Amino acid sequence: MLKKLLFLSAIGISGIAFSQTNVKEKLGNYLDSLYAHHKVMGSFAFAENDRPTFIKVVGFADAGKQQKANVDTQYRIGSISKTFTAVLVMKAVEEKKITLDRKLSDFYPEIPNASKITIENLLQHRSGIHNLTDEAEYLQYNTKTQTESNLIGIIKKFNSDFEPGSKYEYSNSNYILLGFILEKIYKKPYAELIRSKITKPLKLTFTEVGGPIDTSKNQAKSYKCTNGTYQASDETDMSIPIGAGNMISTPRDLLDFILALEQGKLIRKQSLEKMKTFTDGYGFGLTKVPFGKYWGYGHNGGIDEFRSVLYYFPDLKIAAAFTVNQSDMNINEISVKLLETAAGHDFEMPDFKTFTIAKSELQKFTGKYASPGIPVKFNIFIQDNKLMAQATGQGAFPLDAVSGTKFKFEPAGITVEFFPEKNQFVIMQGGEKDTFTKE
Repeated sequence: MLKKLLFLSAIGISGIAFSQTNVKEKLGNYLDSLYAHHKVMGSFAFAENDRPTFIKVVGFADAGKQQKANVDTQYRIGSISKTFTAVLVMKAVEEKKITLDRKLSDFYPEIPNASKITIENLLQHRSGIHNLTDEAEYLQYNTKTQTESNLIGIIKKFNSDFEPGSKYEYSNSNYILLGFILEKIYKKPYAELIRSKITKPLKLTFTEVGGPIDTSKNQAKSYKCTNGTYQASDETDMSIPIGAGNMISTPRDLLDFILALEQGKLIRKQSLEKMKTFTDGYGFGLTKVPFGKYWGYGHNGGIDEFRSVLYYFPDLKIAAAFTVNQSDMNINEISVKLLETAAGHDFEMPDFKTFTIAKSELQKFTGKYASPGIPVKFNIFIQDNKLMAQATGQGAFPLDAVSGTKFKFEPAGITVEFFPEKNQFVIMQGGEKDTFTKE
């Protein structure tokens, strides 16, 4: 499934300048440690002074065949595809194929509010068009091939979420439509537009529209990892995301892409500036990204169990990119460490020590918990000697002990602290804190 954006937290550059050789080696050791502890598999790169200077790969492209990934392994990049789509739209504007104020009704009049929705609204997620990947039914068809007619039929059946232009709300439907619109105005497949207008001119050998994953072609599968065992994820059929997330690439290619974009090799500088017209933190296929006192731009992505990041900071002339095909941690931490290293600063290595609690002790935390005014309840239970949490209508997730009463689920930045004497737990995520009581 395509994921919504996970914005990089505001982060500071701390510490004094460090030997680049030493800190790069340390970063490599950090990534090796993450892999050894089943925290992540993937490919990582950064650029300094607008030049790629670091690349590191850990883990498998195909865990079942013990096929290791390498620097040329292709990964699905999810919503970073939106940046490529936005570049194609701006090229179409430069070539006078389309204007930003063109109405969606010229292409798909059957979509609610189409006569009020502009190409610019679609680019900025300000259309009000409902996000089809938010619906439970999405998981009933996402692994099956869909036609343009199928997808338009799905998109048009939902009412508008808000009046076009009135607010920002991330919707993959916007970029699915932009992919189809590009095909209509050029009378060519989206994959051919990517090839002829972006990857061929830039010689991006490993960047293309993806299809069914073929590990014999050095393409990575994505995985969940439970107790050191890798389970392959289902594959989204790439006919569905089109301009919203159907591309595959490598971190090195992604760095070359964003550096070329910054240097005016793809579109004019004024077109890039238009893309960086951020409203509510989102431009045209770009997000505004903080790093200490600096601001950059880029995008991140998620599809199936793949996660990806591509950021560039003009004032620092640094960029970072990674693609992971398994993660059991908050990948924002990896972004921070790549950027800190690229900026010439040291970082703190994590403590990978685990805290073990006997099953008999875990038992006192189990039960159903509720909180007044909050519509979801939590079921806390034990599975394979592991404490698990499951909110109403959502999938279960593991809780890793960090003390006798405190647990974490790092991929979502969740901390849960139990107070068994009160029959309560406190859950913390993103600065929010809520108390739940056992029923």
